[in-house]
Amino acid sequence: MLIISLCMFEMLYIYCNCIFSYKAYVIICQSPVVQAAGSTFGNYFRVTTYGESHGGGVGCVIDGCPPRIPLSEADMQADLDRRRPGQSRITTPRAETDTCRIYSGVVDGLTTGAPIHVSVPNTDQRGGDYSEMALAYRPSHADATYDFKYGVRAVQGGGRSSARETIGRVAAGAVAKNILRAYSGTEVLAYVSQVHKVILPEGVVDHETLTLAQIESNIVRCPDPEYVEKMIDAIDAIRVKGNSVGGVVTCIARNVPRGLGSPVFDKLEAELAKAVMSLPATKGFEFGSGFAGTFLTGSEHNDEFYTDEHGKIRTRTNRSGGIQGGISNGEIINMRVAFKPTATIGKKQFTVTRDRKDIELMTRGRHDPCVVPRAVPMVEAMVALVLVDQLIAHHGQCELFPINPDLQDPIRLPELKPANLSS
Repeated sequence: MLIISLCMFEMLYIYCNCIFSYKAYVIICQSPVVQAAGSTFGNYFRVTTYGESHGGGVGCVIDGCPPRIPLSEADMQADLDRRRPGQSRITTPRAETDTCRIYSGVVDGLTTGAPIHVSVPNTDQRGGDYSEMALAYRPSHADATYDFKYGVRAVQGGGRSSARETIGRVAAGAVAKNILRAYSGTEVLAYVSQVHKVILPEGVVDHETLTLAQIESNIVRCPDPEYVEKMIDAIDAIRVKGNSVGGVVTCIARNVPRGLGSPVFDKLEAELAKAVMSLPATKGFEFGSGFAGTFLTGSEHNDEFYTDEHGKIRTRTNRSGGIQGGISNGEIINMRVAFKPTATIGKKQFTVTRDRKDIELMTRGRHDPCVVPRAVPMVEAMVALVLVDQLIAHHGQCELFPINPDLQDPIRLPELKPANLSS
């Protein structure tokens, strides 16, 4: 940019035969670089999602994935099946298989280092359900703000504001999980901890031993059997009335390497907050002790250090949530994400048309009475994307040269399959 500006400056000076002020030269050199906004996430492991709810399909392009990582469509499909609609009576009845296909970046079951293109077709669109929305704004949807910003919008299904956009995130998150698991033994697990007024008490779920099988053992994705039926009943009760409720998803990350994250603006918890709050319907984020920590004194809240039987420095408690000073400390990272009630409900509501007339609107379409059961893999995906991006950054900055073994832990290296070089 600087070289181009200098050349432009010299040519303009010669051509015009006039003296440009230093101030004008600085303006030329410091002109901002315009970047496409809103559809790409990550710095080193970069994910761009594309597609709309009622378009031909949705998907993602993953750039920056390390080469020689074992990867197949089945690896992504497992998480996409957890996210897909129509999986139970408490989710939207839209019938989509969400079958993914990898179009590039993988050869003979291994990543090549090239961009990975993943696509999922839309097969059960009902555009006619949205005819009224072409004229009027649905309360608490993105219809009005898209018009305010762009002056045009995709009416059917909400376009890019639809939760179908998250298919690309979940597919990319599955790749990130594979890398984290292979490189550092890191696990990312999320579960439903609240549906409306049914709240799972703190401490009921053991985060040290929690398994994916426990989470997936029921349709609401709550690992505690006692609260499963209470949550399902709460969703059923509101579903038959044509209404909706919100809830909370708790997410943990175990075996996270120490040192991920950076001070000041790029703190790990700040990156996680941005990631999960970019998901549709999110309204709140708590980390570690969260807002409850404000009721404690410093002596009650501080996590005291000790040395464990393996000689590792640990904390006796984990109110910091696995991150201190914006950097992971090796303890379990934990957070909670609040989701609002689904905005589309089967009741008449007051709104206005695009030409500013007051009307009553009854929205149609197929929607979740509570989004949190399907939001679980979405939250996992975004957390995994942050951690793998931070892992790559940490490795490049802090492990390029030999570490200080007195203070730093080496990240365990994986054993990868040899590349198949046969023709």
